[in-house]
Amino acid sequence: MQMSYAIRCAFYQLLLAALMLVAMLQLLYLSLLSGLHGQEEQEQYFEFFPPSPRSVDQVKSQLRTALASGGVLDASGDYRVYRGLLKTTMDPNDVILATHASVDNLLHLSGLLERWEGPLSVSVFAATKEEAQMATVLAYALSSHCPEMRARVAMHLVCPSRYEAAVPDPREPGEFALLRSCQEVFDKLARVAQPGTNYALGTNISYPNNLLRNLAREEANYALVIDVDMVPSEGLWRRLREMLDQSNHWDGMALVVPAFEIRRARRMPMNKNELVQLYQVGEVRPFYYGLCTPCHAPTNYSRWVNLPEESLLRPAYVVPWRDPWEPFYVAGGKVPTFDERFRQYGFNRISQACELHVAGFNFEVLNEGFLVHKGFKEALKFHPQKEAENQRNKILYRQFKQELKAKYPNSPHRC
Repeated sequence: MQMSYAIRCAFYQLLLAALMLVAMLQLLYLSLLSGLHGQEEQEQYFEFFPPSPRSVDQVKSQLRTALASGGVLDASGDYRVYRGLLKTTMDPNDVILATHASVDNLLHLSGLLERWEGPLSVSVFAATKEEAQMATVLAYALSSHCPEMRARVAMHLVCPSRYEAAVPDPREPGEFALLRSCQEVFDKLARVAQPGTNYALGTNISYPNNLLRNLAREEANYALVIDVDMVPSEGLWRRLREMLDQSNHWDGMALVVPAFEIRRARRMPMNKNELVQLYQVGEVRPFYYGLCTPCHAPTNYSRWVNLPEESLLRPAYVVPWRDPWEPFYVAGGKVPTFDERFRQYGFNRISQACELHVAGFNFEVLNEGFLVHKGFKEALKFHPQKEAENQRNKILYRQFKQELKAKYPNSPHRC
C-alpha cells in the first residue's frame, strides 16, 4: 500500500514537472517570436485589442491646456491659432482625413465619422467672439459625449487675432449643458447652426482656408485634404491603408481621388457601382461642373466610370497636370504646404496643385475610391459678394507662379 502511494506521488511530481517544462517552453517560444516578429505581432495584437481611448477627464484637461495657452498668431498676424483642442494618437504611416469648417458647418463631422474609419483632423474657424465661445463649448460637449471624437479626432481653432477663446463654463450655453449623448450634441448643433458656404460668413473677416488646411494636416504623413461637406466612399480609409502598406515607393506621387457632387444628399452612394448608376441618370456629376469645368476635367471622368470593377484599390492611370486642375489627392513625404496668403475664395487649391506639379509630383488617378459633395454647386448661389477678393487672389496667383520659378529653378515644369 505504501509502495503504491509512493508511486502515485512520484507520478504526480513527474506530471507537474512536465507541465512546468511545457509552460517554460511556451514562454521561451513567445519570447523568441516577439524578438523576431515584434512589430508584426504588436500590430496584430492591437488590431484585436486596441489601446483604450483616453478618458473624458484627460481630453477635457487637454482642451483646457490648449485654451489657457492663449494661442499663437499666424504669420500674417491676422489670426489666432489654438492647436490641439482635441488630440488623437496616430500611426506615422496612417492616412488622416484633414478638413476645415466654420462653426456652423461642424455638423458635417457626424457623417465623416461614419464613413471614415481612421483618424480625422478638423480646423475650425470662429469669425466672432461668440462663435469662438460656441466652438469651445462644442469641443467640450463632443469630447464629453462622443467616444469616436475622443478616439479619432484632432480639433484646432482659429479666430481673428483680436479675440481670445476661453475655457468653457459647462453651464453655458445652457442648452448644451443638458445634453447626455453624442447624437443629442449633433442634433442640437443642427438646430442652432446655420450651415452654408464656409466663406460666406456675413462678416468683414476673410475665411483663411489655406491656413486651416495646413493646420489640419500639420502632423500627418499621408493626408487626404477635403471640404467638410464632402463624403468619402465607404471603406476608403481601409483600402488606402492596404494599398499604401504594399509598397514604400509612394513619395512624389499624388494619388487622385475623383470628386463628384450629388443633386440630393438624402442618400450618399457608398460604392462605385451606386455612384455610377446615379452618374448615368444625372443625379451625380463631376465636382465643380457648373462652376469651373476645367478645374476637374483632367481627372477624365468618362474614363474613370468605365474602368472595370476591381476589389483592390490602385492607381489606374497617370494624368499630366495642367492649369487650373485642383484635384483632391492623397500624398505623403515632402508635400508643399498651401500658401496662406490665399483666403476666402479663389485659387487657394489651384496654387497648391500647381506647386506639386512644379515640385515634380506625378498625378495618378485611383480606380475605385471617390468623394461626393453634398449638393450641386450652382453659379448663381456662389459667393457673389466676394468677387473683389477673388480678383485679388487671381492677381496673387500670377505672382505666385513667378515665385515658383525662383523656388524651383531647375524644375522642367511650369504652371
